[in-house]
Amino acid sequence: MTDFPYHRIAVVGTTGSGKSTLAENIAHRLHIPHVELDALYWQPNWKESPWEVMRERVEDFTRGPTWVTDGNYSFCRDIIWSRAQAVIWLDYPLLLILWRLWWRTWQRALQHEILWGTNYERLWPQFSSRDSIFWWAIQNYDRRRKNNTALFAASEYAHLEKFHFKSPREMEVWLCSWV
Repeated sequence: MTDFPYHRIAVVGTTGSGKSTLAENIAHRLHIPHVELDALYWQPNWKESPWEVMRERVEDFTRGPTWVTDGNYSFCRDIIWSRAQAVIWLDYPLLLILWRLWWRTWQRALQHEILWGTNYERLWPQFSSRDSIFWWAIQNYDRRRKNNTALFAASEYAHLEKFHFKSPREMEVWLCSWV
């Protein structure tokens, strides 16, 4: 990806769309730092960071000349998007996202994968409570699509190169074109 002209990139999309995987892939290919915004936000035992603390962490990370972020934290979007050169929106169908979430949740729980500090994916709450990542995805899917559509059209972000992918195949073709 040496010909890729952008070195400050934000990847957004609904939970489970593949933001972190894509951002990690881009960062690896460009040899630039990557951070999951979830890693800056979630403290041990799934405790949320105060917004001011999260904003400071985002400020620190995005001061660098090169970086990739992934996530949808609206209370720090102004920092990220004002400094970014490109935003990539993974806008995939809800059924695909739910399938990916199911697979990811199952794998993480079985492997007891550590997420962001000391946190683990808890299988039971994902299928039995309002804390479910599936419920979150369903509840936020339409809102996120409307919001991102408006943000992509907003004049305050006219400086950004915007990439909007509606399928993993479309994104893969684009990504491979930069190799």
